[in-house]
Amino acid sequence: MGLHRFFDRLEPHFTKGGRFERYFPIFEMVESLVYTPRTVTTAAPHARSYVDMKRIMSYVVVATIPAILFALYNTGLQTNLAIAQHGASGWRVWIIEALGIGFNPANPLANMVHGLLYFLPIYLTTLVVGGTWEVLFATIRRHEVNEGFLVTSMLYTLILPASTPLWQVALGISFGVVIGKEVFGGTGKNFLNPALVGRAFLYFAYPADMSGDTVWTPVDGFSGATALSVAASQGYEQLAAHGITWWDAFLGTMQGSLGETSALACLIGLAFLLLTKIANYRLVVGTMAGMIAFSALLNFIGSDTNPAFSMPWHWHLVTGGFAFGLAFMVTEPVSAAHTNVGRYIYGALIGVMVVMIRVINPAFPEGMMLAILFGNVFAPLIDYFVVQANIRRRARRA
Repeated sequence: MGLHRFFDRLEPHFTKGGRFERYFPIFEMVESLVYTPRTVTTAAPHARSYVDMKRIMSYVVVATIPAILFALYNTGLQTNLAIAQHGASGWRVWIIEALGIGFNPANPLANMVHGLLYFLPIYLTTLVVGGTWEVLFATIRRHEVNEGFLVTSMLYTLILPASTPLWQVALGISFGVVIGKEVFGGTGKNFLNPALVGRAFLYFAYPADMSGDTVWTPVDGFSGATALSVAASQGYEQLAAHGITWWDAFLGTMQGSLGETSALACLIGLAFLLLTKIANYRLVVGTMAGMIAFSALLNFIGSDTNPAFSMPWHWHLVTGGFAFGLAFMVTEPVSAAHTNVGRYIYGALIGVMVVMIRVINPAFPEGMMLAILFGNVFAPLIDYFVVQANIRRRARRA
């Protein structure tokens, strides 16, 4: 009861025109998450139904919980497995030894705690640096700070490798927020996904740190190939020789970025977004249809020099960032197509592009990030042609 009275007395200062909201706009975002706001969204792209931005963003955060939990477990699992062979040192090792938890990969608690020690610094860096940019732009432009960045910060963290240096984390989220969103006017006006923009910037600016054999497990002396790199160089049939079965890839117990390894966790989040109607099923259907059709075509054509041609669609689904991108990036409402027919075309374009980049481009075995950004660029054009086709059809009918 005392806590409620405390917040009730502070509430006038947090609301529109209040002392804290005037000088620190981020307090309005926190207040909106804790309480039901008095105002409703009146601007595009979220003024399409009774569902306001707060509910949309809150549901997306809830949908990422399975991916977050498995990110903690798998990051700790892969690190503990590597430590058993190579040993390790550093402040994380000191904390775990001080807590008496140990590095047993068969101990779920040891895996979760070790994974948290990698996840938390990356997320806090993302939240502080990205949130600072959000507040700065909101203060200068005199508009509210919304909950959109909370989703961006979570998605950005989950698509990074656990070994990413914190200064690169800060640089990437700065580029994603400023160049990917704020220069276009902020949330609802960006045509690119900010989290992917930040991740793409890091990949092209620091390819040695963002790709390779040793980036995924942050233990000195460890060397292990990712599933897609094995499939691209040796064929997916050789994944079993590297200790990766389809079920391992589906559950997520393999090398990869923090939240992208478990297709199961991502699909659980996608199911939640579809059931709550936050995600549009047409985007999912289009992406899956494009991926299945194009991978089947490449399987039929075959290649004597490129073993990736033989990789079937169900392996594309569970490797790399396909499942994560499908659940949380393709269905993102701002940067995707907005017409019903356009959503099918947009999804199909991404599905085809991801397989094309993975299989035909020998330098980049992971294609989901670039495929989605490619789709973001063409989404307005797709909607334009769909609308013009509808206008011509109605004109002929009249």
